[in-house]
Amino acid sequence: MGPMATVRETNLPGIGVKHDFTTDDGREVGVLVHRDGRRDIVVYDAEDPDTCSAQISFSAPDTRTLSELLGASRVTEAIGAVTQEIEGLNIEWLPIEPDSPAVGVTIGEGAYRTKTGASIVAVVRADAPHPAPDPDFRIENGDVVVAAGTADGLAALTDLIAVS
Repeated sequence: MGPMATVRETNLPGIGVKHDFTTDDGREVGVLVHRDGRRDIVVYDAEDPDTCSAQISFSAPDTRTLSELLGASRVTEAIGAVTQEIEGLNIEWLPIEPDSPAVGVTIGEGAYRTKTGASIVAVVRADAPHPAPDPDFRIENGDVVVAAGTADGLAALTDLIAVS
């Protein structure tokens, strides 16, 4: 298995984050992560990379199904077991950017659950899941915070740790 492709991120205020990468065979592919959990997969035209040749939208449950089929980490399985029966619980994967106010802050120092009602249920660092991190777990640049809560709580958490 070769190295993972370089992913280019673009913040789209009020919409979400777009992640683009070039496949091994040279095609440009993007994933638009909406704040409400929807994901759009976009395949750009081979001749004109600024033109979209295909787009598929996935609901949050569709996204979980697709990620499992593509071999997502064990964190997804654990979260799936927890959320299967809980109405109104949402999961958000929040990438930590270098200038995020969360970088270098422990979960306890951030008081994220107290401030937002959303819980950080795992942190993925260098493709290694850290489920149920302790309050003294320090968030670092490049981490992906996996949070659970209501849509409003997750939006508030995103606002707290997103790049300002």
